[in-house]
Amino acid sequence: MQQPARNPRRTPESSSNDGAEGRKRPRAKLETSAGGVVYRLHNGEPMFLLIRDSYKNWGFPKGHLETDEAPDAAAVREVREETGLADVMLDGEIDTIDWFFRFRGKLVHKVCHFFLMRTEVENTTPQRAEGITACRWASFDEATELVSYANARDVLLRANAMVQGIDVNVDPAEPPRRPTPPQSMQGIVLPGAGVPTSPDPFRPA
Repeated sequence: MQQPARNPRRTPESSSNDGAEGRKRPRAKLETSAGGVVYRLHNGEPMFLLIRDSYKNWGFPKGHLETDEAPDAAAVREVREETGLADVMLDGEIDTIDWFFRFRGKLVHKVCHFFLMRTEVENTTPQRAEGITACRWASFDEATELVSYANARDVLLRANAMVQGIDVNVDPAEPPRRPTPPQSMQGIVLPGAGVPTSPDPFRPA
């Protein structure tokens, strides 16, 4: 399971140029994956599920799409396989991120669709056969510190905003809006869940 190595939507790495005219940039192989940010409520506070890979990096469960498999179905399947959580429910799509890396000398363009999921189950079982060495529930602040990659932290920020009921797609030129939160969160007041001071919840005021 290849982990993201750089921020999403950055300019792809260039091929070396020895001065020969007409040299073309090597074509990247496209790989499509899907994964999930899973949360559960503990004393009214959302806890997020992280996994640790064989390189001791913390992130979210994800994996390749199977033939003709929809991204949301693949995300649920990967979460169930890598964490042992059979009872997970989709709350919506978070974001699609992409990055470039090299594998055995070949340039790969990875695209990953992330979905927000919720569960009431605490016990997990890491899929050690696939290099998952641990699963861990963490608060948003703790998860932000633990997640190893910047683009995964961006996904976590958007996931937490969705759980809090903050519109992650708000136009910065418009006043802040608070849509209906996920069904599991309705009627629950979370710490720090007031209207953000900035129209963009991911930037300081």
